[in-house]
Amino acid sequence: MARFFTGWGVVLGMLALSLAGCGGGGSSADVVPGEKGGVTATTGPDSFLLFPNPQKQDDGTLQTNTVDYALAYYQAVDPNNERTTLAAFKAKNKIGQSLGTDEREVSVIFGDQRDLGYGRKMTGRMNNDGTIAFVVENYLVGGYGPYSSLNLEAAIVGESKWHLGTNGIEFSVVQPGTANPSGTLIATPTVKFLKFFTFDPVTGARLNMINLDGRGEKAMPTVCISCHGGRAEPLTPATAPAVRGWFGRMMHVGSVADRTSSALGGVRGDTGAQAHAFEPASFDFSTVAGYRRADLTERIRELNKMVLCTYVRPAGTAVSAPQDNCPNASFQRREGNYMEYDGTAVEALKNIYAGADLLAGSELATETFVPGGWAGQTALYQNSVSKACRVCHELRGIYNQNDLDFQSYAKFNGYSDRIRAHVQDRGNMPLAKLIYDKFWSDSSIYGPMQTFLGSTNKPGRPIADPGPNRLVKATSIALSGAMSLYSTGYQWSVFSSSPAGATLSNASTSSPTLTVPGSGTYEVDLVTTNATATSASARVKIVVDTTLTWDPTALRFADIKSILQGSGGCTGCHTPGGGQPIAYTNIDRNGDGSVDATDDRWFYNEVRGRINFTDWAASPLLRKPTGNHHGGGQIYDASLAPGNASRVDLDKFIAWILNGAPYN
Repeated sequence: MARFFTGWGVVLGMLALSLAGCGGGGSSADVVPGEKGGVTATTGPDSFLLFPNPQKQDDGTLQTNTVDYALAYYQAVDPNNERTTLAAFKAKNKIGQSLGTDEREVSVIFGDQRDLGYGRKMTGRMNNDGTIAFVVENYLVGGYGPYSSLNLEAAIVGESKWHLGTNGIEFSVVQPGTANPSGTLIATPTVKFLKFFTFDPVTGARLNMINLDGRGEKAMPTVCISCHGGRAEPLTPATAPAVRGWFGRMMHVGSVADRTSSALGGVRGDTGAQAHAFEPASFDFSTVAGYRRADLTERIRELNKMVLCTYVRPAGTAVSAPQDNCPNASFQRREGNYMEYDGTAVEALKNIYAGADLLAGSELATETFVPGGWAGQTALYQNSVSKACRVCHELRGIYNQNDLDFQSYAKFNGYSDRIRAHVQDRGNMPLAKLIYDKFWSDSSIYGPMQTFLGSTNKPGRPIADPGPNRLVKATSIALSGAMSLYSTGYQWSVFSSSPAGATLSNASTSSPTLTVPGSGTYEVDLVTTNATATSASARVKIVVDTTLTWDPTALRFADIKSILQGSGGCTGCHTPGGGQPIAYTNIDRNGDGSVDATDDRWFYNEVRGRINFTDWAASPLLRKPTGNHHGGGQIYDASLAPGNASRVDLDKFIAWILNGAPYN
């Protein structure tokens, strides 16, 4: 392969905002503790490029990382199987065909040195019906190591040996087909949204699973939408003809007029994912004529124009022509409904250029953008957040929960407990392996984050987790340290017993039994170890009430449903068209014209998807009603002791979850 480079420079700056990467990166081996300040990943190959809630099932499988999940997604976004090969995808989107009026197509090749680490040939096409598509050829020389200029060179010459794969992203409506349980979709769909596809580099066949970081295959589309702002809802129960179940539907996506099945929500397959902008200052460019940064400036501007046209306008804002004409006055940036993603990434996109109009502004030479909400915290933003968090988080959130976009210090600080859990404890963020390695190998990046968290901890140390404080009825209580991290040894001890007499059996295992003399309050400590360290002690409070009128081990979904729908519950907001992720009312969820037991089972699957069985404390079903980033405010006070009458429903939620959240 011919050499085009004499060298390359790594320019520290924000994480590359590259459009079609499907989030990720990789290296052939983890950085280990003590080596460049790095650490080992938490859970092996599946720790990265997966949502923190991967929908763990009863059999231990992660639903969002299964072939069935990918098949259900493709069924939803391509119901007529019109994109089963790369050639078919290109033909459907007219890529490579002659241009009609108002149509445009551009290609660029650059080095994606800070996101996936690939050399990339990126082709974007905007058609006169307002559809937009991108085809991305990814090149990776050798193993899944840090970025190398060789990857860029391989992309320039199109070296098939190093062609890792090709991705396709399409911004369009879903055509009528069988993507809905009730049969066909609406007759004239109007809402366009992003769809993700990946294709074999040799055969061009569409793939269900892909390996982006050398750490194992992962399922579509979560490997993409985890970094593109999307959500991974659980599948519905298996229903003919979708024997694997139907892909979830986001309640808040799409205008009311364009919703299916009695306005239950957006079209299936619309995960709420968004396109990333192209930040030239973060890319690596060739020195060869035709591939230099200056040669590609206007082409990249055209690609960013296409990206802008995939964003909705915040509700109540006017069209800003001509940059909002997509591609003409007949197809303009749609005004979002009151719950949709409100375009906070647009500010960052436009700030790639001098001036608010990206069509007229000159491209900035360096990465200088800092959101206004970060005044006084510029160092934290520029050194840590922009390099390790921004590329994914600026696309996250909906109108009533846009604090996930981290566009201000207040929003970022509001998630400090979860940032500590993910970054310092669990080690599964940054979510992409390449960025994870860079984060922990450079003190200028991880240092400000440690200062923010008030701790110099790094993932890899043992962390004891005895589970939540809870209310029980029995006097023999099974405990579990299964949620402990990086732990191979366990030691439990009774800290307090009121009344006296509590004992532990199998106290040096992860699953001991606590035996108590009767009703009372008991506290148990857990310390865990691994080959190199001992954890801090973690304590769990067990309140025993043998006179309880309900049995915590006998709770079923019907009991939880009655809480969600009861007085003071959640149905004031969680209604069809209410803009919440799911509705808690009794509705025709499968679109068959009646509300019956099947709908109840679908309802259960949706609620179960609000539980994180890999990190129980992160479960929205527990965090939201206790006031954590919840538009409805605090419903239950988690600081109250188990058994307090003001948190009885929360006690039931916890008991149900600890029992595996059974349906019946």
